[in-house]
Amino acid sequence: MSERRLRAPLILALACALAACAPSSPAPESTANGTASPPSANAGDTLPEGWLRVAGTDIPRVARSQQDLPATVRSDDGVEVTITDTSRTIVGNDDIVMVMESLGLSDQVFAAPTNAVTDTGRSAQHHFLFNRTTGIEGILSLDGTLFVGNSLRRHGKLAQPLRDAGQTLVIVDELQPIPDKVRKLAAVFGHADEGEQLAAQVQQQLDEAARIAATHTRKPRVIHVSATGGGGSPTVGGADTAAAVLIRLAGGINVGDEAKVANYSQLSNEGIVAVEPEVILVSEDDLRVFGGQAGLWKAYPTLKQTPAGFADRVWVMPDTQLKVSSIGGGTGAVALAQALAALAAELDTPPGT
Repeated sequence: MSERRLRAPLILALACALAACAPSSPAPESTANGTASPPSANAGDTLPEGWLRVAGTDIPRVARSQQDLPATVRSDDGVEVTITDTSRTIVGNDDIVMVMESLGLSDQVFAAPTNAVTDTGRSAQHHFLFNRTTGIEGILSLDGTLFVGNSLRRHGKLAQPLRDAGQTLVIVDELQPIPDKVRKLAAVFGHADEGEQLAAQVQQQLDEAARIAATHTRKPRVIHVSATGGGGSPTVGGADTAAAVLIRLAGGINVGDEAKVANYSQLSNEGIVAVEPEVILVSEDDLRVFGGQAGLWKAYPTLKQTPAGFADRVWVMPDTQLKVSSIGGGTGAVALAQALAALAAELDTPPGT
């Protein structure tokens, strides 16, 4: 190895309570302004010594105000939809939940997927297992006033049958820039003006992350590992994941791109060594699923044989900033860009200077 220095027929289910990750020893935390601070209460867990929590703290929000309903919007599947009641909203994923939170509408999250990572999604009145085999009967049985999907791939085939059955449904596809998604989702909930404000704030954060990234003395090599995907096996984030977009924007190299990994897919032990990551990036909930530090190394034994492993350089980010492409992505990008800038400078400094 070269010695690069840096480098859902439907199944409905009640959601299981998600256990917190077992605490270990304290570690510093990177915040949006780049300073170190104790781990936050939201994170809940301390990290092994030497590991770093990277988290932005400035998620754009507006004060709750009167919704301008009915609202007519164009769904991303090309259908004009008029929304009259959002009080019992069924959400397709956490990216929708996060925008609702920022609009002060958390109490309108009526049903969410079982694998929700937001507190609001986890505490919704109803939960469902949503995947490509989900049918319309289960969604209708939830008796929601609105269904908001986030994927043309996953929700597109269900859209018209659900509408024909009387379900108001809008899709705001996840595969578009965050500010555009924020604008569209806010309009769905009768807050078009607030959506413009929130989208502008996110764009400013994304621009700031890109500015910081442009100052990097080099692009650190980052491997984003996940405990899920690939049939339930540990996976690596590929080029088309939200995490990969974040890494590239923040000035890093997502090694899953080079390894030609699609979405979240497995990468062999040899492949992990070959891509020579200099940073191991994992989300808070994935770390919990792994079972903490020991579980991570067990799932990816050859990570220890990489530059990141030798340095024990593991960075942990909130799922809502790393894996969910939503309103928290801007502040997450700034925090990651700052951490990568500091690392690049450190690794470009000759020993002893």
